[in-house]
Amino acid sequence: MISVVATVLNEGASIRQLLESLGAQTRPADEIVIVDGGSHDATLTILNAYTAQLPLRVISAPGANISAGRNRAIREARGDLIAVTDAGVRLPVDWLEQITAPLIDQPDVVVAAGFFRAAPHTIFEAALGATTLPLADEIDGRAFLPSSRSVAFRRSAWANVGGYPEWLDYCEDLIFDLRLRQLSADAGAFAFVPSAAVDFRPRPSLRAFFTQYYRYARGDGKADLWRRRHAIRYLTYGAALPLIGLLGWRVQRTLWLLYGIGAAVYLRGPYRRLPTALAAAEHAGHVRRSPLTDVYAAALIPLIRVTGDLAKMIGYPVGWVWRLRHRPPDWRQIDPPGSAAD
Repeated sequence: MISVVATVLNEGASIRQLLESLGAQTRPADEIVIVDGGSHDATLTILNAYTAQLPLRVISAPGANISAGRNRAIREARGDLIAVTDAGVRLPVDWLEQITAPLIDQPDVVVAAGFFRAAPHTIFEAALGATTLPLADEIDGRAFLPSSRSVAFRRSAWANVGGYPEWLDYCEDLIFDLRLRQLSADAGAFAFVPSAAVDFRPRPSLRAFFTQYYRYARGDGKADLWRRRHAIRYLTYGAALPLIGLLGWRVQRTLWLLYGIGAAVYLRGPYRRLPTALAAAEHAGHVRRSPLTDVYAAALIPLIRVTGDLAKMIGYPVGWVWRLRHRPPDWRQIDPPGSAAD
């Protein structure tokens, strides 16, 4: 039995897209369990209207964060195979078939890691997607940590790692993934399934993107994630760039050439992905491309990159302060088997 679970909050504008795509699957879900964390819009009304069309159970849990909502949905679900997705995505018709195939066909696989793609509606969203989201051919499937927009796993694996960390408001799926990787070293394996790629719309503005990355970095700080990455970012912006700028007045050509090479390397990936992102937006009928719009999109990429870095540098220490004050559990210690299911 396969159960699809999700948690939602104020998704009245996007929830129909998810429900319609779930209803169109080549391999329909045996059940769908969605937990609402206390929506104030039409989300619950829309969900309840679909219970006549889909094998859908709706659970109202005001105040539940993302982790608590997912854990509640999984506890309430009856399936041994759990597929997780999000309200803001559109699923391809064979998503559930693709994401669960490794779990059905290979008994040693405990997690199937799907993928995600930007579905931009504007030039800004295309540039944002190109800047922040890798393409499938850039991913090392052996190390990939899946977003809970598209992932499936065995119920036993979820229980053995204690479920999603309910003390964490952002980056909860990364912690869950890392704990599952600890488990899979002894009891199974991850399978990367790039064909199980879901589409979602990037943030619509620079302000919304800043807030998103601030929260991600705050979650990194709370969970003590990626110390080295954040240290390199602080070093680059706090020491290396000012030093190059200061010395550049005296040794202009060589240092500014090095600065330009570094910037080109840093932005190479986004510029490589930009034509694909713009083509996707144009193909969907959302934008009309011209040489001017392409130049505008290219100019946005450095701005987006720097904005994201600043958001991370502000959010990370905020998360660390929270961590020092609240002393959360060490996620690297696996909880006793079955603790999440009790």
